[in-house]
Amino acid sequence: MNVTDTTLIKKSAYVNGAWVNAHEGATFDITNPATGDVIATLPDMGADDTKDAIAAANKAWPAWRALTAKERAGYLRNLFDLMMTHQEDLAQILTAEGGKPLAEARAEIAYGASFIEWFGEEAKRTYGDVIPQTIGDRRIVVTKEPIGVCGLITPWNFPNAMITRKLGPALAAGCTVVIKPAAETPLSALAMGELAERASIPAGVINILTSSSGAKIGDELCAN
Repeated sequence: MNVTDTTLIKKSAYVNGAWVNAHEGATFDITNPATGDVIATLPDMGADDTKDAIAAANKAWPAWRALTAKERAGYLRNLFDLMMTHQEDLAQILTAEGGKPLAEARAEIAYGASFIEWFGEEAKRTYGDVIPQTIGDRRIVVTKEPIGVCGLITPWNFPNAMITRKLGPALAAGCTVVIKPAAETPLSALAMGELAERASIPAGVINILTSSSGAKIGDELCAN
């Protein structure tokens, strides 16, 4: 990988603002699909690790949802700016793990960043509704509120944009997240965790779990 800022290449999962390994110490390799070379070894996490991440996200949720939409939008703007500043490095990481041509990888980073920008701005326009009532002395008012921790499971073919199009609206609405990227392409997700730290997004708001098997994390996300 021709990456200028090598601190974007992470070899640990991201839980509660810390870079961590799996409880059981298991690992798995990430390979470059063009060469077959191992480019990273990452924690192979399971149900207990997932429970920890969910607990961290749940603990961080009250403070995150208490922020105004404008305040959350500020964090997302910071993340967008960082993504565009590091567009080339993010593209290099994406190409190394996913095999996408570099020109397309650069385009995906810009596309992915656009979701962060868009939903950050839309957060300030999360309007409620007044619904016509059937009884004269009643008023029906709907408000929109964050619902809680979101589990984000993403595929390998758009390892940046499929995360940001889920991450952006969740964070903008006031939800916290646990992300499970595809086993083939987790490095792009972990680089986003590094940029989230630099954007000063509070610990526990974004958690990223790596695993060679979707079931070990997905089962806990779905059943929790």
